[in-house]
Amino acid sequence: MRSVRPAPAPATRASSPPGSGSLTTTQRRLGRDWRLATLFLAPTAVLVGVLVLLPIARSIVTSTTERHGPDSVFVGFDNYLALVGDEQFHTGVVNSFVFTAYAEVFKVVLGLAAALLLHHRRRGRALLTGLLLVPWVVPTVVTAFSWRSLLDPIFGSVNALLTASGIGPLLASAQLVESWPAGWLSDASLAMPSVILVNVWKGVPFFTICFLAGLKAIPAEEYEAATIDGASAWQRFVHVTLPGLRHVITVTVTLSSIWTFNNFDLIWLLTQGGPGDVTAPYVLVAYSKAILQLQYGAGAAVTLVMLPIIGGLVFVLVRLLRQDTGTKPPRRIRTARWAGTPRRALPWVVTAAVAGLLLWASPQIFWKAAVVLGVVLLIAVAVGRVASALQARGGRRASSLVSGLGSGVALAGLLAFVLGPMYWIAVTAFKSEGQVVMREHDLWPTPWTLEQFGTLFANQPFGRWYLNTVLVSAASTAVALLCAVLAGYALARLRFRGAQGFTVTVLITYVMPGALLFIPLYQLLIGVRLTDSLWSLVVTYPTFTLPFATWLLAGYFSSIPVELEEAALVDGCTRLQAFGRVVLPLAKPGLLAVALFTLTNAWNEFLFAFVFITKDEYKTLPVGMQSMIAGDVVPQGQLAAASLLVSIPVVVMYAFGQRFLTEGLTAGAVKG
Repeated sequence: MRSVRPAPAPATRASSPPGSGSLTTTQRRLGRDWRLATLFLAPTAVLVGVLVLLPIARSIVTSTTERHGPDSVFVGFDNYLALVGDEQFHTGVVNSFVFTAYAEVFKVVLGLAAALLLHHRRRGRALLTGLLLVPWVVPTVVTAFSWRSLLDPIFGSVNALLTASGIGPLLASAQLVESWPAGWLSDASLAMPSVILVNVWKGVPFFTICFLAGLKAIPAEEYEAATIDGASAWQRFVHVTLPGLRHVITVTVTLSSIWTFNNFDLIWLLTQGGPGDVTAPYVLVAYSKAILQLQYGAGAAVTLVMLPIIGGLVFVLVRLLRQDTGTKPPRRIRTARWAGTPRRALPWVVTAAVAGLLLWASPQIFWKAAVVLGVVLLIAVAVGRVASALQARGGRRASSLVSGLGSGVALAGLLAFVLGPMYWIAVTAFKSEGQVVMREHDLWPTPWTLEQFGTLFANQPFGRWYLNTVLVSAASTAVALLCAVLAGYALARLRFRGAQGFTVTVLITYVMPGALLFIPLYQLLIGVRLTDSLWSLVVTYPTFTLPFATWLLAGYFSSIPVELEEAALVDGCTRLQAFGRVVLPLAKPGLLAVALFTLTNAWNEFLFAFVFITKDEYKTLPVGMQSMIAGDVVPQGQLAAASLLVSIPVVVMYAFGQRFLTEGLTAGAVKG
């Protein structure tokens, strides 16, 4: 799960230590601290070079070859030219764009709404924020299993509840679904909207946390000035809140778009690209060609064709994170200055262009999404208008009552949407097999029993999967944390030539999707005979844990006052002693936050473990749970018990580490 925004590139450097004297010729050329920087950066540079940059270069070479028996033959650009007439590839690209665009729209709207609701609450904000984090925290395999069960056309609770409430037949009569009961994941017209829904469910917490941080950064004086000027609540939202969140929204959407566009595990676990190819993204096409058909060149060509798109998003992200926000005039002045200019109209032009493309690519999904968004916005506007009207007439108590009631209902609906699948997992895990099969008292175990847990350990090597996951996660986290501490400190504090270039390289490798790496890494592991071993995961997991940890710690080290380190140098400490005695103790919140996220990412990882491991004794929990499903036979009770056991450690870690998590991520975070 790569759902964490990185801290900005460190801009603060330590001043020259007292008594440093004149610099040598080499120091003037390479930087004052080049020797220590080389020592600190060497582990990260080696791992990033060997595991990311070299595999990408090898993938480029592989894309020009074609396998004939045991040998590969050079074919030039034939693999790329073949994609021109490859309908499967065309469908995969369109699916990836449609999936990403709709998911990001809904995540922005719902994430912003949730952030505004939480920002204005005085009581229970920490508890509600923690509850909203649950979808983000739980492993993707748990997400997929719970929603597959809930959306089952015959036994799923979604159809049962919609039928009982009368909403289901109403949807059928309005032709929003073709028939009732609806086959959410098996109907070609509903599969993609359903997959988008699940991605939105998992991604909304990330947007909510980012937007909450951005809202806290907006000065209260701007709202006060707008209120004095007679601005309504809607005008304050448009002219103060949205401009204040513009940078955060852009960075968050860019990061999330990269991850969503390259999503594999969620779609594979939900539909495996079906029915037909209606939900198959381009990553699944690459997997099919390279791993299933053993045509590495064709699979590599599929991923590399998408590289310019990913590169464009990365370029935008780097520009956003490196831009100097500086001192800004009041937003109402900026708004007036830019009113009516092409720059102000550009977002609307881009929005209209994207909407036109989506309408052309998927008209059925477009109108369904428009209806849902329209209903949400109309309800929000109606509540806001009523509250504003009551306040204008002097009824502040009535206005507060309406606003409080509206926000309470909205929060209740949001919590029901967020916690519903997790509640279903919890109660199903304690049902008897007879109750699961007969679908009796679906929302409550009668009686409570541990039958599913006993069956799980008796029928599956679940304990072995659990131990494998613990070992791999702990080892990869230790490697990432050790290397990231050294590299992050070097980037934040030491002066050396090439610091900015190395920082940008770390960012690029951080957002580099696993879709571009799994084919060359798979070939590399085959060459050194590391497939079907835990070492294959320990070696490859730093490709996504190390760059993130380095980037986040660089920002956190930059937030520590440099004067404290200089005082230690004045007292006679060496740079290494100041680092160990002053910087590291102050960086504990950042270290804990990095350890928590890297451990979670390794715990939840699916793609590499799915490709590199085939033997049961070496599988991790996500892959092992997926293998429990044999065709149409889904052991729902056992999977619910497994999901609960997989989720509990991560949820507990986040519950106890939430304070350190917030402090670690907000220190040096993306400015709004």
